[in-house]
Amino acid sequence: MTQLTQLSQLQSYERSLLRSRLSLTRADRPRVFSLAGREWDLFDEVFAPVYSPSTAVSLELLGLDGEAAAARSDSFLEIGCGTGVIAVTAALAGCDRVVAADISPSAVENAAVNAERHGVTDRLRACHSDLFSGLREQERFDTVFWSSNYVMGPASYEYKSVHERAYVDAGYQAHRRFLEQSVHWTTPGGRVLLHFSDRGDLEALYRIADACGRELETVASRRVREGEYGEDMVEHMLIEIRPLSA
Repeated sequence: MTQLTQLSQLQSYERSLLRSRLSLTRADRPRVFSLAGREWDLFDEVFAPVYSPSTAVSLELLGLDGEAAAARSDSFLEIGCGTGVIAVTAALAGCDRVVAADISPSAVENAAVNAERHGVTDRLRACHSDLFSGLREQERFDTVFWSSNYVMGPASYEYKSVHERAYVDAGYQAHRRFLEQSVHWTTPGGRVLLHFSDRGDLEALYRIADACGRELETVASRRVREGEYGEDMVEHMLIEIRPLSA
């Protein structure tokens, strides 16, 4: 298999949509799962971290994995929170104000339940939001984070379920909006961080960034095995997004 063929398979949106369907319908899909030394509830129709390494990789890239998590006292926004593992872990690590946002109502409820499970409801709010649409107008955050649906689908693709949105971004429309809007939701000196991978189209991401007046810098990366649905090695990246320097 050539390197180009392997990359094409990794970036196949049909492959990602199949994974979406499989993870929803598996007979062994758990109600509770373990990750990062803790137990978490998993609701129906919510992205299952047990079938993908991406959530665990996000924790590592952010420095929130296990006992290595550094205490924090800042504000944290997670876009596409799913079960809320990352947002809850940020609160447990010391972030004093956390918002867990998701376009899926089931995910919002799931994140809220996991916040209650781990005793952080005093500093974590789960909200229904299409990227930033559901946030309070004056809210600003020291860290804005999104572990994105980095596989690109055709711009004309019509989602069959909200769950598919966790796997594929049609025409990178969500990525374009995130690049455009995210920097406006940070505090002075705040950071926008995007978890991306080479299963996505990095060249397209940079083209969109240029068009939006944004610069991108990879600040951390990890190469990990796909896991449940494949043995491919995938490069995961934590990319900082900033307004283009004058």
